Amino acid sequence: MKVLFIKNTPAEGPGTMEEYLKSRGVPFSIIDLSLGEVLPTIESFTHLVVLGGPMAVYEMYLYPYLREEARFIERAAESGKAILGVCLGSQMLAHVLGAKVYAGPEKEIGWYEVALTDDGMKDRCMATLSIDGRNRAEVFQWHGDTFDLPTGAARLASSEIYPNQAFRYGERMYGLQFHIEATPRIVTGWLEKENGIPLSTIASDSDRIYPRYRVRADGFYSRFFV
Repeated sequence: MKVLFIKNTPAEGPGTMEEYLKSRGVPFSIIDLSLGEVLPTIESFTHLVVLGGPMAVYEMYLYPYLREEARFIERAAESGKAILGVCLGSQMLAHVLGAKVYAGPEKEIGWYEVALTDDGMKDRCMATLSIDGRNRAEVFQWHGDTFDLPTGAARLASSEIYPNQAFRYGERMYGLQFHIEATPRIVTGWLEKENGIPLSTIASDSDRIYPRYRVRADGFYSRFFV
């Protein structure tokens, strides 16, 4: 197994996923397309993780590397690779699968509760995020865009404002609107660069929620990275 992480901005890295893979001796590489780094061959990895970024799928005219990234994701999907898209990555995966990506009604920034669907509770990866075996999870959000559910995909999690919080396409492709990889340190770093965000409240939520959330996130990784 070899994991490839695609970054779309230096500020958004693999976080807890990198920690998990290092602890288990799983080889991985990280490339940042925003820095002009070159994509490898499809044959060089088994698992692809596409991370987040402040740009939007519908802004490819401003960020040409997103077009190259979309073609790369498409080739990886056609080759049967395991794919995980996080935030912008989930929107890119939805786009590649033919779904519309667009601005949502409002931004979600902070720790939010999402509802796991029946499919989500049955899914081998998503079910690990369940709190006490119930159809709910608490996750870190930082987004303003959303997407339609790709045709043929299973909706795994939803919320009142954003019905498509997570999906699975086939058996090995997942899109997560939320930041499963976030740590309190990452969250604080993001918040310090923004104005008008309740830093102290969200930081306090991170301290309270993260330890148990991390266990659940590692459960997701243990079933995805196989």
